[in-house]
Amino acid sequence: MRGVRDVSREREDAGAGDRLDAVATAAAVRNGTCDARTVTEQAIARIEKLDPGLNAVIHTRFQAALDEIAAGLPEGPLHGVPLLVKDLGTEVAGLPATGGSRLFAEVTARRDSELVARYRRAGAVVLGTTNTPELGLNASTEPALHGPTRNPHRTTHSPGGSSGGSAAAVAAGMVPVAH
Repeated sequence: MRGVRDVSREREDAGAGDRLDAVATAAAVRNGTCDARTVTEQAIARIEKLDPGLNAVIHTRFQAALDEIAAGLPEGPLHGVPLLVKDLGTEVAGLPATGGSRLFAEVTARRDSELVARYRRAGAVVLGTTNTPELGLNASTEPALHGPTRNPHRTTHSPGGSSGGSAAAVAAGMVPVAH
């Protein structure tokens, strides 16, 4: 597909941090093998490097996430784990809550939804939101509002829906887990 780069090779070079799942990442932060800030900065770097070819992440809150780490995270089971939330039925305070629809393009979440609040209480570091089909009503993530998300293993294909952006982000190794 013209204009869409294949990120499969870039993923191979993205670093060891993209190979740990959420449980292993939390354990590494807990036992001091790494710290939450470093893990989060590495995830941010991978998102910035890999997402332009995938269009998985639609809204970010990188500085706010780093500020939350500096202020101290809860010591829950996801302590220090970078996480992305799909933009469908969940809201991250301060970020657009579009459901992939142009109808809601101007809506900004005033508060976290209960699921996001629970992620935060568990110690997760919310980095942003991911692309979804419009209102979750399609089997592929290709909303008119944000454009199509690409499968990192074959960018001429969709990662599916309704969690297409989240699936692509995890498969590409941007973050260890996504909603």
